[in-house]
Amino acid sequence: MANKKARLIVDGIEQPIELPVLTGTAGADVIDVRSLGSHGVFTYDPGFMATGSCESAITYIDGDAGVLLHRGYPIAQLAEHSDYLETCYLLLYGELPNAEQKAEFIKTVKNHTMVSESMQKFLEGFRNDAHPMAIMVGLVSALSAFYQDHMDINDPEHREIAAFRLISKMPTLASMCYKYSKGQPTMYPRNDLSYAENFLYMMFATPCEEYKVNPVFANAMDKIFVLHADHEQNASTSTVRLAGSSGANPFACISAGITTLWGPAHGGANEAVLTMLEEIGDVSRIDEFIEKAKDKNDPFRLMGFGHRVYKNFDPRAKVMRETCDQVLAELGQANDPLLKIAKRLEQIALEDPYFVERKLYPNVDFYSGIIMKAIGIPTSMFTVIFAMSRTIGWISHWNEMISSPYKIGRPRQLYVGETERDFPTEK
Repeated sequence: MANKKARLIVDGIEQPIELPVLTGTAGADVIDVRSLGSHGVFTYDPGFMATGSCESAITYIDGDAGVLLHRGYPIAQLAEHSDYLETCYLLLYGELPNAEQKAEFIKTVKNHTMVSESMQKFLEGFRNDAHPMAIMVGLVSALSAFYQDHMDINDPEHREIAAFRLISKMPTLASMCYKYSKGQPTMYPRNDLSYAENFLYMMFATPCEEYKVNPVFANAMDKIFVLHADHEQNASTSTVRLAGSSGANPFACISAGITTLWGPAHGGANEAVLTMLEEIGDVSRIDEFIEKAKDKNDPFRLMGFGHRVYKNFDPRAKVMRETCDQVLAELGQANDPLLKIAKRLEQIALEDPYFVERKLYPNVDFYSGIIMKAIGIPTSMFTVIFAMSRTIGWISHWNEMISSPYKIGRPRQLYVGETERDFPTEK
């Protein structure tokens, strides 16, 4: 840690001040500005674009280089050699499990997949046409009312049990949201299936006939889960940490994260991709929409291209593209109208100088949306699946924060309202 000397001028008085410079294991140095308050000034950073709110050892992103590491492991390697539950173990505990640890972890997750039967009654309080994310927010928050036996956030064992319950029950709750919207009976989880297989079974099986999970679809879903497991200090993760800093229970904190993820600027991107493809409607109209996208005065934007964080190729996109090709080949849907539009847009984005120069490459949301549509998942469920995948990241960050000394979040503001004035006694 080094110190940098700075000079502040407050009310015309120059004040020398030393600000420590902190260096992490990777990434840019940060200036510790915590002492500024004692000098009567604060930093102003809308959107927290230049502010580090915490220390974390979970995920590292270098957007310029297109790097995404979970506990030091590149995301592409995890997607190729690992699976979702092994990635969950890595994020939660910091190291990859050995064979015995992995088997025990999977067994524990499977033992927690069921939810209280009373949750079904809670579910029935929603309208059938309610958005699945609205239902998901309510169901996850309600878990705190059903599982009150291990809620001491200062007890590491209680935090671990809460993590297991959330990882295990999220697929069950997500499938319940879908089944309810379809007017179909809820399918109980099957512990003989893998995590991804079980989710697809609960989504698409019915009591009327036997349902066999397509292994290509299961592999695709597992890849989607892995690639969305965590993404550092984004809006929803920061929300979970901020909620957790008040001492709120983990179910409430994760529910807050789901609420934030629901926003179209965050978790709704893959749903927006499908909406865009439907708006284009036909391959013959692609050139028209490409010109609209290039026109700064036109409100139309190509969804699923470029990324706020990655100024290079999204490291998750290559894996998702390969998976997308596998799913489409399995289904023989190369001639699907929307998918033909998507493939043509992809080709243009990779070849057109306008997109190449601006590094507007197809991102993970572009491909994941196409995959889920092909599998038969409605767009209203896309963000629910995102939330299900991201739960491990949220709970890992929450656990990391609670495990160390922390303070309740309390951002400051630049007040621009009226100064003190007297209430009028005569009107």
